[in-house]
Amino acid sequence: MRLPLPTYLLLGLLLASSPSVLAQKKPPTAASIEQRVSELLAQMTLAEKVGQLNQYSGRELTGPASNRKTDLLNSIRSGQVGSMPNVKGVAATRAIQAEALKSRLKIPLLFSLDVIHGYQTVFPIPLGEAASWDLAAIRESAHVAAREAAASGIHWTFAPMVDVGRDPRWGRVMEGAGEDTYLGSQIAKARVLGFQGSTLGGTDAIMGCAKHFAAYGAALAGRDYNVVDMSEQQLWEVYLPPFKAAADAGMATFMISFNTLNGIPTTGNSYLQRDILKGQWQYPGFVVSDWGSIKEMVAWGYALDKADAAQKAITAGSDMDMESDAYSSSLAQLVKNGKADVRLVDDAVRRILRKKFELGLFEDPYKFSDAKREKKVLSDPQHRMAARQMAQKSIVLLKNEQNTLPLTSRRKIALIGPLAKAKRDLAGSWVVLADTTQITSVYDGLTKRGGKSTPQVLYTKGCEVQGDSRAGFAQAVETAQAADVVVLTVGETWDMSGEAKSRTDIHLPGVQEELFQALKATGKPIVVIIMAGRPLIFNAIADQADAILYGWWPGSEGGTALANVLYGDYNPSGKLPATFPLSGGQIPISYQQYSTGRPVTKPGDIRYKSAYIDAPSTPRYAFGHGLSYTTFTYEGLKISQPTMSAGQTVQVQLTVTNTGQRAGEEVVQLYLRD
Repeated sequence: MRLPLPTYLLLGLLLASSPSVLAQKKPPTAASIEQRVSELLAQMTLAEKVGQLNQYSGRELTGPASNRKTDLLNSIRSGQVGSMPNVKGVAATRAIQAEALKSRLKIPLLFSLDVIHGYQTVFPIPLGEAASWDLAAIRESAHVAAREAAASGIHWTFAPMVDVGRDPRWGRVMEGAGEDTYLGSQIAKARVLGFQGSTLGGTDAIMGCAKHFAAYGAALAGRDYNVVDMSEQQLWEVYLPPFKAAADAGMATFMISFNTLNGIPTTGNSYLQRDILKGQWQYPGFVVSDWGSIKEMVAWGYALDKADAAQKAITAGSDMDMESDAYSSSLAQLVKNGKADVRLVDDAVRRILRKKFELGLFEDPYKFSDAKREKKVLSDPQHRMAARQMAQKSIVLLKNEQNTLPLTSRRKIALIGPLAKAKRDLAGSWVVLADTTQITSVYDGLTKRGGKSTPQVLYTKGCEVQGDSRAGFAQAVETAQAADVVVLTVGETWDMSGEAKSRTDIHLPGVQEELFQALKATGKPIVVIIMAGRPLIFNAIADQADAILYGWWPGSEGGTALANVLYGDYNPSGKLPATFPLSGGQIPISYQQYSTGRPVTKPGDIRYKSAYIDAPSTPRYAFGHGLSYTTFTYEGLKISQPTMSAGQTVQVQLTVTNTGQRAGEEVVQLYLRD
């Protein structure tokens, strides 16, 4: 069915002032891969085919002896494992790959990992990167992460998440690009190209994985692992386009989501996997379940038992079973009993083997496990520079009354708040190597401004992120009174957003806003830095602070990046990729609303209109909001023609001028309504 075009379109532009197989040593060509896959497939027993469809976590293999470790090793040696997540580092991946090469056909393993926003060098969380609206920078971030991961023996990352997220109660909003379909699609493409490069097989690239297919961002009530119920219009206009963009960009793999879609678990949803992805879109890659999602179809009430779940999953199109043990325990017998079609098994195996050939693992199973390259790549100083630049671009200036920012070095600073010296929290959720010695705190950033006159910084914590203790308030007030300006750092701890971190209340946690109000009473100008993994509600700060910077979780170089923005060494240009609600009752909220028959056309006139009687319908901060230390004028808006038909192109032109005293960057946004 042909569905209407999206109701809204957003545009953004950043302006800058077998043995026989193993015997082949030559790199595989695209023309030869299918023949080689077919030759190998013909040699495989049914048990070996099913083996390629199993993925088990390898975390236990790097630990002490256990029954689980022995079982896994035996499974690998007998060709019963196709992929392993949670093994990292050249030494570990090389040792485990050697076990796989003891199998009859010597088919190499795929090593996978959640490299979400960096491997060793931590970049801002994906939602923060999206605030840059800078596709080149986002692609470079993914490339650095891929380069480090590939040097450490990893072949495949479970990223990017391309779910559209419009409910900040859902903890996984931090993994995505925000609420907009168009921006999310462009960022999806950038991340695919960053992770994978132009073609698979390079040792500075890894396979990507578009997740979670599909509509996981619309989980009911913002609760993880929950149901999704939506119209075809919403599915096709809002939630599928970023996945289509990822597929068109060459995404190697897709991951199925945890939710149901209109009553059917996505893991067993043939409409999504067979009809759309592998049918209409002709997708050549393979599909992996999310962790345990095949066996979870029993809990959903969709499958009778694990064997029934395996039959439904392979029929629907799920090629690889992650940690359900459903295929390994049931699939071969299902085929023998005629309950599962062996052609579907062959198709799944073919898709997986194809990627192993494309990566070059049959020519050299250890090509990604080079100790010298690992050491060299992980010590590349350019990576931290890229992380700093990305962090700077991701910071959003929400408010700046009376040009409070940028600060001058002559002013004595009271640096207060529970996140002022925090390090682990700046890295955020989904961190591969949580080495706090590699993270720059806000305190470090302010006191170690390279090449600049070091400001005098007075520090006290004031309170914790969570809890109701106000014991540190008095010291905080005293510190503020001894300074010229207060820089208050508040937000979430690293484990308050992410998977399984849904919240009903997204107000700033604990007594952090009370601390702000106590400091406000001193009369000192207050700059607030908020670091979090989601949009938060902070109305007292929004109303009364002199300046507000939203830093998200900014990564390894976050403290330096924030210091550079505070002092004007970098002029902020970030724009919000998600709407910030005024009240939790407005959620879900997005700028991209469908029309109503009773719109509010005049402020205050809400009688029998689509509105709330106790609060505005408008958000605290709109999607796309973000200030600068300079000003811009938009002039000479022209449109090439007043109407357009399907297939036509309309040009919009304008002149953007920097009318301030500082160089700056501006994201020009164009919104259209059908």
